[in-house]
Amino acid sequence: MIRFSTDTLLNTLIYFNIVYAYHYHFDCSSLCSLCLYFLGPLKPEITITYIAVSAIFFNSGLSLKTEELTSALMHVKLHLFVQIFTLVFFPTAIWLFLQLLSITPINEWLLKGLQTVGCMPPPVSSAVILTKAVGGNEAAAIFNSAFGSFLLGSSSSVPFTSIFSQLFMTVVVPLIIGQIVRRYIKDWLERKKPPFGAISSCVLLMIIYTTFCDTFANPNIDLDKFSLIIIVFIIFSVQLSFMFLTFLFSTRNNSGFTPADTVAIIFCSTHKSLTLGIPMLKIVFAGYEHLSLISVPLLIYHPAQILLGSLLVPTIKSWMVSRQKALKLTRQPKAPVKV
Repeated sequence: MIRFSTDTLLNTLIYFNIVYAYHYHFDCSSLCSLCLYFLGPLKPEITITYIAVSAIFFNSGLSLKTEELTSALMHVKLHLFVQIFTLVFFPTAIWLFLQLLSITPINEWLLKGLQTVGCMPPPVSSAVILTKAVGGNEAAAIFNSAFGSFLLGSSSSVPFTSIFSQLFMTVVVPLIIGQIVRRYIKDWLERKKPPFGAISSCVLLMIIYTTFCDTFANPNIDLDKFSLIIIVFIIFSVQLSFMFLTFLFSTRNNSGFTPADTVAIIFCSTHKSLTLGIPMLKIVFAGYEHLSLISVPLLIYHPAQILLGSLLVPTIKSWMVSRQKALKLTRQPKAPVKV
């Protein structure tokens, strides 16, 4: 049974607002002004890009044992699977799919935007938070999110030093500080068990809110309701299909992955970064009058991946727990039969 959390309901509300706005020809300039009115004081270019992401990884540094981080670093097979799926299979599959969609009446610039989504690196926040919410291999999720962003970001048009410094300051430094602080308050953490998951969820809500505002902050986006609904449907279909594929591949008998590994693989392999994605688009498509339309699929994909992930957290968690119990039972030595 699926239980709706606060962030799930908020994300659902966001999507109803998007569809309603276009379906009833809502005045986007008014919505833009409203978003900027509430968004402006938050200074998302600072609070989200640096403070929110840093808080997520400081939180992870406090909650994770050093042995878990070290073990995740050495899990080469998992890292190869995630990076190959994200950087090779994902964009190739999207390109093949778009060859079929090119004969449809969908706006060609939206299709180009979908192709750019496939080429984006993984995010450094949402995959980690959702993996943590399920109870999966959080350490592996941290490594793959940061490494994937660094690997693809450094090979793109975005300045290498900018990417390296941002990832170092928002991921590595907070994680190390969290680990150092943990050494001094380890007993207190184990005794009190602070709500690390709830803290991460609150940060995620903030990211989602600013993303929604950013979607409507450009009054020049001229998107008909048919194209919007089709793109939303395609994005959800792609995410569900790829999540199912990664689940199938990582749960084979000879895969060598634990249920906790599978959780990290599902989220890290299918999520895409908005933080690095938007700057990339602005550089690669600088001067294009259709830049706002090209950006729409990524602006939709980002909250979609969090909404879908939030909805699936209880289901995936239930599967992981039952699978772990089943594996534990099979490994227990059988009692000798008395004659």
